[in-house]
Amino acid sequence: MKPKVALVLSCGGARGMAQIGVIEELGKAGFEISSVAGSSIGSVIGGIYAAGKLQEFSHWVKNLDKLDVYKLMDYSVSKSGFIKGDKVFKELHKFIPDSNIEDLPIPFVAVAADLIKRKEEVIASGSLYQAIRSSIAIPGVIVPNKVNGTSLVDGGVIEPVPIEFVQRTEGDILVVVDLNAKVNYNPPGISNANIGKKQLQYDELVKRIRKKLGFPKKHDFMDTMKFGYFDILYSSITLMQEKLSQRTIAMHKPDILIQIPRSACKTFEFYRASELIEAGRDEFKKQFQKWMEEQKAISKTV
Repeated sequence: MKPKVALVLSCGGARGMAQIGVIEELGKAGFEISSVAGSSIGSVIGGIYAAGKLQEFSHWVKNLDKLDVYKLMDYSVSKSGFIKGDKVFKELHKFIPDSNIEDLPIPFVAVAADLIKRKEEVIASGSLYQAIRSSIAIPGVIVPNKVNGTSLVDGGVIEPVPIEFVQRTEGDILVVVDLNAKVNYNPPGISNANIGKKQLQYDELVKRIRKKLGFPKKHDFMDTMKFGYFDILYSSITLMQEKLSQRTIAMHKPDILIQIPRSACKTFEFYRASELIEAGRDEFKKQFQKWMEEQKAISKTV
């Protein structure tokens, strides 16, 4: 029998693509992922994996360039966020149908934050896409998802690494991916072919968006909202996430911890998916080797 894994996937924007590499390597190493819990981008990767559609998603995201990413951002005039967050789901619907979480072949939960009840919302049933939409609503950036009279926002606000909500079984191995680690980033040796594609169209679109939203002329939206209010908001949230992640990981002590540094990429650099997937793959291999050596050492003492 394959060793079972309880997999926990964290928040971290485009860095979440590294989690695809981790999942692929878990399979190659002979593990069976028996349950998944995800927060924010972790809910995207975890939910799509639980639905059996990670390969299709990986193919799609690896072919996105800068312009494609911009086109997926449906800008809003709402005071609660300047991205609606609906356009990307319409695109995903073209090749990944929605389904109820309770019908997925692998137990899965998405974690969001309930602004009304002021607590985490652990979503283990109902529409997979609605659960993901709730979990990725970055405060002040993506409009909150209103469900049953309450407003749900990014799970990373309260549970950036949702270890305590993953379903455990006797003898399973706890594998956690932390996308907010304070470690050095060593880029894998592959090129980012999608960065420069359609550059002229991209530049023209950026100009129009800047003018419409009143951004400073030299501001790049992909630069994680580095301006005034959003700069302060983003910095505050990321600091909180780092501290919460550290405490949660120290408390639960995962069997295998894969750490992807916050410096690996900016929040919306999804056009770097190929690089980030490879980075996740490389880091898993390193940590898996360490874990194997620890298991051998333990077996010798028994």
